[in-house]
Amino acid sequence: MLKRRSLLAATTAAALARPAIAQRAAASVLRFIPHSNLAAVDPVATSGYIVRNYGFMVYDTLYGVDTEFRPKPQMVEGHQLSADGKVWSFRLREGLRFHDNAPVRGVDCVASIRRWGARDTMGQTIMRIVDDIRATSDRDFEIRLQRPFPLMLDALGKLSTQALFVVPERVGTSDPMVPNTETVGSGPFRFVREEWVPGSRAVFAKFDGYVPRSEPPDGAAGGKRVLVERVEWHIIPDPATASAALQTGEVDWYEQPAFDLLPTLARNRDIRIQISDPIGSLAMIRFNHLHPPFDKPAVRRAVMMAVNQTDYLAAITGNPQYATLCRSFLVCGTPIGKDQGEAKMPADLAAARRALAEAGYAGETVVIISPTDIPATHTMGQVTADLLRRLGMTVDFVATDWGTVLARRANRNPPDRGGWSIFHTSWAGPDVATPVIHLPLRTHGAQAWAGWPTDPVLEELRDRFMDTADADQQAALIAQIQARAFETVPFVPLGQFQQPTAFRRTVQGIAKAPVPFFWGVSKS
Repeated sequence: MLKRRSLLAATTAAALARPAIAQRAAASVLRFIPHSNLAAVDPVATSGYIVRNYGFMVYDTLYGVDTEFRPKPQMVEGHQLSADGKVWSFRLREGLRFHDNAPVRGVDCVASIRRWGARDTMGQTIMRIVDDIRATSDRDFEIRLQRPFPLMLDALGKLSTQALFVVPERVGTSDPMVPNTETVGSGPFRFVREEWVPGSRAVFAKFDGYVPRSEPPDGAAGGKRVLVERVEWHIIPDPATASAALQTGEVDWYEQPAFDLLPTLARNRDIRIQISDPIGSLAMIRFNHLHPPFDKPAVRRAVMMAVNQTDYLAAITGNPQYATLCRSFLVCGTPIGKDQGEAKMPADLAAARRALAEAGYAGETVVIISPTDIPATHTMGQVTADLLRRLGMTVDFVATDWGTVLARRANRNPPDRGGWSIFHTSWAGPDVATPVIHLPLRTHGAQAWAGWPTDPVLEELRDRFMDTADADQQAALIAQIQARAFETVPFVPLGQFQQPTAFRRTVQGIAKAPVPFFWGVSKS
């Protein structure tokens, strides 16, 4: 009898323990719906935010930007700057290891900087004045310049796309123009490559060998302490299906819920909605400047003249609470970004038709590539397609997924040979707040962002802006940059909007930042 009672007690205790064990296991896995499919894994080769977000999980940066957008030491202990401002010396902190257990060395940093410098707008600026970049020991490296560059730390710690992620030397020495497929980093998460199913799932596991800094987390700076064992990205392109998964608890966090579904989510007591980026994002039409019809500035100006930002913002958000007019090439709501293009963007369709005829539009087909899995961006494409047809242009609207859009927009062939004419996107405010890091505003031809505009005047104005610290001179240059951009139209600004994120109340620690950071996030 005693044996039977002991066995019954043990069985009962085990049964009671199973739910607790299951709850602990569930709390160790964070299930996340990203804004698009992860189809590539080289953060240098593409400016797509999805690859940047992957990068901040798998890799680490030499400097990290805090919530005040100040660069702080991250992988380095610190730096020394020579008296003439030309030699920057850096020392790596101890204990840094790659996911394959190899130590992070100075030569890895040198190779990473050189590869990044071939593609990134800030990196390209630095490489133009570099005398030498070299490792002086396993933990030390230096950058020697031809002239001082006060924004060095801002460049090394940039938060925007094509951030400087440190990779192994073998990756850093690979061709920067060819996407690399390695996924070995030294960041707080390992990419579980064997579970990667593009279009379905991407998995990240806590890297036990990661040694976080001692400071509290602060944006992309400070101690990156991982509080879950595993993060699963579930690719769910349909917004309604994704919203349902969040409501039923199948997933924990939905990065960018569709605006029309926010009221439904808000009524669910188990879900919280948060504005992660207080500045918001600048939406835009991006032209292909290489081929007709948008190789002509006058054609680009005609389209800009017809754009009514109110139409776009209403279609994107459906709620003026999340939208702001911003007829500016620099995001509004900052000291230098102001809505000042009303005269250049009158939303006058009749005047735009006349301007288009005078510009010599010859009926060329405009190929718009639009991602169906990013609702806000797809909506922009639909509004533009309707607008161009009303202007009298011939339109081929190609709806596909974002990964395919990213691949096709890299194609420089004419639109009828696999290329494109227009795509739409939005940039987080900090990425387009200043000419220094503003990738869509660069106009240096073949090295520019997809669309490849060429305008030496705009480039020269940008260089002058970076070379002066005088506030009055900078303000005057900003006015000249804006005026020139309204003439050459590297892109058309469509207004500014704030994209909420949604997550279950069991999730804590989601940072208010323009990047979804996964360190510091826990589940109860």
